[in-house]
Amino acid sequence: MHADDAELIDLLARLSNAKAPSGFEDEVVDIVRAFCADWANVEVNSLLDVIITPHTVDADKPTLLFDAHGDEVGGMVQAIHAGGTMNFVELGHIAPGTLAGQDVFVRTGASAWIRGVVGVKPPHFWTATERADGKAPLTLDVGATSKQDALERFGVRIGEPFVAATTFSYDEQRDIAIGKAFDCRAGVCALLLALRELAQRDDLPVNVIGCISAQEEMGERGIGAAVRAIEPAAAFVFEGCPADDTFTPADEIQTALRKGPMFRYFDRCMITHPRFQRYVLRVAQSRGLPAQTSVRTGGGTNGGVIHQLDIPCVVAGVPCRYIHAGASICAPQDIRAAADIAIAVAEDFSPSAISY
Repeated sequence: MHADDAELIDLLARLSNAKAPSGFEDEVVDIVRAFCADWANVEVNSLLDVIITPHTVDADKPTLLFDAHGDEVGGMVQAIHAGGTMNFVELGHIAPGTLAGQDVFVRTGASAWIRGVVGVKPPHFWTATERADGKAPLTLDVGATSKQDALERFGVRIGEPFVAATTFSYDEQRDIAIGKAFDCRAGVCALLLALRELAQRDDLPVNVIGCISAQEEMGERGIGAAVRAIEPAAAFVFEGCPADDTFTPADEIQTALRKGPMFRYFDRCMITHPRFQRYVLRVAQSRGLPAQTSVRTGGGTNGGVIHQLDIPCVVAGVPCRYIHAGASICAPQDIRAAADIAIAVAEDFSPSAISY
């Protein structure tokens, strides 16, 4: 891939810092539109799926879909209390125990973002039951002192989202990135850089069309509409997947930092198309590109929807430590490896990879 490290990190930073929980992906949509403006047509549907069609598309070629989801886990205001604090629901599944004390951005009714905190009762005031359970109720708090204050001075409203207020950082000396929403902004970063490179070419055996899909964290809701519009022959799905190298016995680690993207054979929603999986892994090996494989007992991706629409697909998961929490860690070299493998697959794609 021709993009240099500085561009990769800049793009990842902007994507990570974007405030875009499920159903409210607007800021990611804006980044994608700007990035693709010179070399592709960009369409956005009512779900906020972004479909990216390079100017070099040839109607006589089959289509390979590149997909990554643009949303992140977050929450939504459910009710405003008399004292000014708020109940909330989660948008996606947030790792238990990680919300307490998290600083957040809350969107107002005027679409501005203000700072807040997911508050937890200080342990000094816990009841005997709360002490026994080791947890107390959480509340969303922007500093209002009454419901009227919350509505009028702070502008909060029910139905408005919030996300973690983590700011992206990059340690250049150690090549480590820390930020929020690497699930799946690390995948979005890889997709955009790979697709831009392929869009400059008219000698590929396939058209490559990109999709930054919406609402994946709410049960893969956006990808179905996008796939029906694109009608691809096969799909290459990018993800920001949970690394398991900090808690798994050494012999069982399948998703480690700095070892390339992870390609899953199985998860709770998909048994991966075996021929396509083997083909992609052979391509990676032939190019000397690092890749890992796994058999997962939990988790799911857009691949679960795509393969049920009779479209063979593989999932390239960029290893990210501590996803579905306020901050996670990834190695940008794994993002680059995922992009490089996707480029190689598009260059070498053959119908035999997905045929029976």
